[in-house]
Amino acid sequence: MKKEVKDTIITELGQKLQEFPHFYLVDLTGLNAEKTSALRRKCFQNEIKMVVVKNTLLHKAFEASDIDFSELYGSLKGTTAVMFTNVANVPAKLLKEYEKDGIPALKAAYAEEGVYVGADKLAELSAIKSKSEVIAEIVALLQSPAKNVISALQSGSNTIHGVLKTLGERPE
Repeated sequence: MKKEVKDTIITELGQKLQEFPHFYLVDLTGLNAEKTSALRRKCFQNEIKMVVVKNTLLHKAFEASDIDFSELYGSLKGTTAVMFTNVANVPAKLLKEYEKDGIPALKAAYAEEGVYVGADKLAELSAIKSKSEVIAEIVALLQSPAKNVISALQSGSNTIHGVLKTLGERPE
């Protein structure tokens, strides 16, 4: 590979590192062409950009980045694919589907400004809540007291109405 091509790839990887806030390093060793194509389709459907890279070029892109990725250097062995994403837990959930086979295997991840090294971190990564999930939980929590007050007022009005009706019908 020519130096110009390598420089171009390093620059493109650097741009992806800036564009996407989260990424996963995955080992695809053992996947045949059919399973790799199926994985790529699932990645596309889940808005994940998957790129197979040379470890040395990715290492140089990490070094050129403003963020310190030195903890990930040890994971750059063997076949490496990078899954770039805007939502931290989506690739983890996708990889959990393949967990019983062990392929693809998680090497490391950079999610929510934290570094996760090792396949044992997959459960932890899939438990990370996305921004939309957190917002939905907050909205549900905020709506809950209002719903309780409204239902109490509605049931209270029925009770008061019933009491007044009973008192009105009662002979004196």
